[in-house]
Amino acid sequence: MSTFSFKQFSIKQEKTAMKVGTDGVLLGAWAPIHHNPFSVLDIGAGTGIIALMLAQRSHAEQIDALEIDEDAYEQAVENFEASPWGDRLFCFHAGLDEFIEEPEDEYDLIVSNPPFYAEDYKTENEQRDLARFQDAMPFEEIVEAADLLLSENGILAIIIPFKEEEKFIALAKESELYPIKITRVKGTPKSEIKRSLLAFSRNEVPEIEIDELVIEIDRHVYTPEYIELTKEFYLKM
Repeated sequence: MSTFSFKQFSIKQEKTAMKVGTDGVLLGAWAPIHHNPFSVLDIGAGTGIIALMLAQRSHAEQIDALEIDEDAYEQAVENFEASPWGDRLFCFHAGLDEFIEEPEDEYDLIVSNPPFYAEDYKTENEQRDLARFQDAMPFEEIVEAADLLLSENGILAIIIPFKEEEKFIALAKESELYPIKITRVKGTPKSEIKRSLLAFSRNEVPEIEIDELVIEIDRHVYTPEYIELTKEFYLKM
């Protein structure tokens, strides 16, 4: 499917190995915006879906995205320009290491659906492997960027494999970034937890908000919670 249509925007994805997936939609819909972010940074934009969802959900004036892969970068730019929020969205063709060498701005919200690669084998598609492979963007780098670029009351929101949750929280703590909200995601009520949605701030909270989200009760029968989270986006919700 080369174009994926949402209620208020469309995503073209024929050029990029990273297609629209549940992880990106989850993070885009879940990332906390109660603090009314003025500036947002999406690290590893892919098609630009998360930045676009945040443009729809928030009043942020400045939404920057970073993408190192040339095809994905071009696709993100195209998707930004075709959206109703083109004037608020900007994509940099750069890697994170390059971007943080000369930081110019602080961000009130930093989001990332980082490449991870749970399996030990590679597929035939080298581009997709690069996109999925953690070498492309290790967790340390994301934490370092957040430490450097987050505004005083800023929030870092990320989606990672559940098995990496403890490790990531420990890493963040070393940079004095503390979890404020954790949502653990399961495909079905009986399946194991696969993903963790994590939000961090520079300020430790007395009580971390922790919950669980189940996506489907049955094949294509979505839970009320998942529908509630994504209904502003998916056409059929």
